[in-house]
Amino acid sequence: MPTESALSRISAALAKPMPRTLFGRTAAALLAGFSVFQLAALVAVWFAVIEPLAQRSAEELAARIVLAAQTWVELPPETRGDYEVELALHHELELGAVREPLAELEARSFFGDRLEPILSRRTGQTIQLKQGPDPAWSWVEVRLAGNLLRIGFLKDRYQLRAPLTAAGLLLIGALLTALMALLMVRRTAVRLKRLAASAAEVGQGRLPALLPETGAEEWQQLTRAFNRMAAEVQALLENRTTLLAGISHDLRTPLTRLHLALSMLEGADAKQVQRMEGDLAEIDRLIGAMLAFARALQMEVPKTLDLAELLADLAQAASEPGRVRRSAADACVVKAGELAVRRIVGNLVENALRYGEGGPVDLVLLCGEHEATVQVLDRGPGIPAAEREAVFRPFYRLEHSRSKNGGGSGLGLAIAKQLADAHGWRIELAEREGGGLSASLIIPKA
Repeated sequence: MPTESALSRISAALAKPMPRTLFGRTAAALLAGFSVFQLAALVAVWFAVIEPLAQRSAEELAARIVLAAQTWVELPPETRGDYEVELALHHELELGAVREPLAELEARSFFGDRLEPILSRRTGQTIQLKQGPDPAWSWVEVRLAGNLLRIGFLKDRYQLRAPLTAAGLLLIGALLTALMALLMVRRTAVRLKRLAASAAEVGQGRLPALLPETGAEEWQQLTRAFNRMAAEVQALLENRTTLLAGISHDLRTPLTRLHLALSMLEGADAKQVQRMEGDLAEIDRLIGAMLAFARALQMEVPKTLDLAELLADLAQAASEPGRVRRSAADACVVKAGELAVRRIVGNLVENALRYGEGGPVDLVLLCGEHEATVQVLDRGPGIPAAEREAVFRPFYRLEHSRSKNGGGSGLGLAIAKQLADAHGWRIELAEREGGGLSASLIIPKA
């Protein structure tokens, strides 16, 4: 018996050729089912209808030819002419005595292959269908009573066509049914693809264009529910942005009063006051980060940008411009939100400066045909592969950066990810060759 590993390999081999899309899999299943059905139907029609009818038609024609030849031989010579006319007018058979046989044989055919052995059996002679001057007629030559008789019949009248036509119609019907089923599945697959694309936009914090509520009742219900859900998600995101901005703004007033109270405090422990001022500064920094996070959730109108010039400005505006090295690059024009690009790349640069262990930070611009990539490279400890998704969550910080003095607020990468998702861009983190981290912002040009 096959082992479990062998069975798994067989299952994998069988599953591998299957298409990945819904349309491809449904089409493959429909075509396979229709092919099996059509093959079975054709076999059944062939052996139950076409073959028996062809055999019967050949038997009847052979009997008529043999009877006509025998009757002609037995008739007096003076009446044979009238008999030949009678056969031509009422039975579409040409009969007459000839001196030389025809030289050209009839091409093999479905009906001829059944007629020849029957004629040979009935006459006791080897009979082969022959071709005369008129291609619409087939000829049979028989020797009886010392005469060479040639009997011709019209192909269209005697050869079997109706069952073959029925089989063709059956095939056409099955193909049309399969085609209509595939068209319906195609429409469903297209609508599902549009729904998935709209769902991806909702996941990125954007409100997609409303989907048309048309089609079958089930589709209308699904589309209506999705449109309502997208609007509700957008409303929740807007409320969250307003709430974050409001809370962050309102906290600034009591913090200012606390700062003022500490400055006017007399006779207190200087170290204690200094620690309290440090805590207030930390709270103020967190509030500033929350405000930046709230503003990042707001969409921006794209405009034409030269990424090479923008990166030059960002390198000069960094907190430690002396450590930022920018590779020379030609102009790279994209259509994007300038503030979003500045905030994303700025956050990546500041992260690299903070965790790069004092080493240089490289800014690299790769301008491809379909997308532009901004790479921020450092020589720090990097980020483990298992945590490269988690670092995009708000307030998430790696274990070695939890110190409030050395680490950030945990919102820099979260803001960058929110902005990138909202604009349809990608941020990818990878290990840099030779050690360190490679953080890339990928902006499609289309």
